[in-house]
Amino acid sequence: MEKYRMAYQSPLRMMRLDEVLALTGLSRATLYRKIAAGTFPPQHKLNERCCGWRAGEVDIWLRNPISFTLADLKRDANRDAA
Repeated sequence: MEKYRMAYQSPLRMMRLDEVLALTGLSRATLYRKIAAGTFPPQHKLNERCCGWRAGEVDIWLRNPISFTLADLKRDANRDAA
């Protein structure tokens, strides 16, 4: 996990699956189950066979993993726009 802790990173930086799993401590199955349930940010398609997660969205989940919903992403986006 230490190799993924760094100084400030852009919230738009894309994280690959291994980094997300190491940072969150979730298993791959649990991560995808949470995505399907709407309790973890969805991945973004980077190309035909590659997906990633925005670091800022994962950070929002890390701040409140128990009660996270997709509405939290919208709320955070609205706060940034204001």
